Amino acid sequence: GTDAGSSDATPIPAGQLRKGDYMVIKGRPCKIQEVSHSKTGKHGAAKCNFDTYDIFNNKKYLDMQPASAPCFKPIITRTEYTLVDIETEDGYLTLMSETMETREDIKLPVYPEGMDDEITTAFTDEGKQLILTVLNSMGEEQVISYKEDTSE
Repeated sequence: GTDAGSSDATPIPAGQLRKGDYMVIKGRPCKIQEVSHSKTGKHGAAKCNFDTYDIFNNKKYLDMQPASAPCFKPIITRTEYTLVDIETEDGYLTLMSETMETREDIKLPVYPEGMDDEITTAFTDEGKQLILTVLNSMGEEQVISYKEDTSE
């Protein structure tokens, strides 16, 4: 089975999950790439085969569940922050929220590969104002995208 804290995920029967939905596999928030349903055999319930990938590191996960089995949908939030500073030694970012609160507990992303360098170059070398999108799910947070702030 899949363990998920009630605050991190909501229960849903496996048979109701569709391609493009999110589900928790081995405690990881995953996006469903493919779902196939096998017919009910004479000895039991229809099965759902899930082909998924981890939303934070793109690792592939395969899972099979009876259609009636309780699965969990991870609760996912996205928050935009303005990049204030990059700590070059350890890769920690200083981010400011829309409410002007700063935080320094998120590092440059390791996935997708190269995004950390792109952000550093755009911010440090090119002096661009950047807005970073932070994905939060299952107690994990990571920068998943960035864009130039052209609102001035």
